[in-house]
Amino acid sequence: MKLSTRYEQTSCRLVLEGLPDLSAGHGSDSLGIVTGFTMALAGRQELEGKREHLEALMAVVLPYARHLLSGQARAFGAADQPVAIAPLQGMHQLELRSSQPDTPPLQLQLDDAELADLVRCLDQLRLDPRVAVPFVVPEPQPLRRREQRRRRPRRETLAAPLAGVLALVIAAALTALIPPTPRSGPGATATTKAAVRPAAPPR
Repeated sequence: MKLSTRYEQTSCRLVLEGLPDLSAGHGSDSLGIVTGFTMALAGRQELEGKREHLEALMAVVLPYARHLLSGQARAFGAADQPVAIAPLQGMHQLELRSSQPDTPPLQLQLDDAELADLVRCLDQLRLDPRVAVPFVVPEPQPLRRREQRRRRPRRETLAAPLAGVLALVIAAALTALIPPTPRSGPGATATTKAAVRPAAPPR
């Protein structure tokens, strides 16, 4: 029995087709074997592919969106991968590469709203309890140390040490303005008594 699940946003529609995997104990309403998918983006031709293409799409689009939200947009997808995405002049260029020889890659430019709709559709698919397919998607990775440093403006990075140095200079200047206190001890007591002793009468 053929099954299909549909995920739709304003500018994106994703339809997954497949069959229940009865050998794995799935119910008749659980999609366990992917036979194909179609994806339509607003104003563009409908795309078709297999499970490996859908996994490749998730593997680059989802981490790209996470880095974009962190303010560290960078390209995802190596030259030998079927899908790649990269920032391009305020847009997001999605490149789909065919496995057929002599077939040029399909390049789609998405704006922020279209990219957000695509990410929502992929997340809905990935979290759908009706889909029992174990998609191989990389686990979210934290930003690299170099990216974390680049994320913070230089003025914020230098603010803390400069504030510390300034506080130290002010404290040293205030300490220098405080008059020294009299010394305590036997020597100081004797000097004080000598200062208050009455003068001897003249002979």
